[in-house]
Amino acid sequence: MEAKISSEPKNLNLTPEQFAHLGDGVIAYVRPMRSEDVTRYYPEAPQIPPGLTVFALIGADGAPLLLADSPEGAIGNARENDLQMVSLH
Repeated sequence: MEAKISSEPKNLNLTPEQFAHLGDGVIAYVRPMRSEDVTRYYPEAPQIPPGLTVFALIGADGAPLLLADSPEGAIGNARENDLQMVSLH
């Protein structure tokens, strides 16, 4: 007997709170940012010289997780912490 796979979309009835936590601790993405914007997302971050591009690892809930000087550094940290990387367009 073959399993039937449905391509029909299913409606998930999630509360706004459940939706907000979808992917917590599992999904992350890398976002480039200017060093001038770092303190807005990372208030405790040390002062970074202006004019640099840094790469933030952001959790599914929008929480900043870490800063790296390269996208590879941020992705490597995500892998070390078993986070699934997603691409945002």
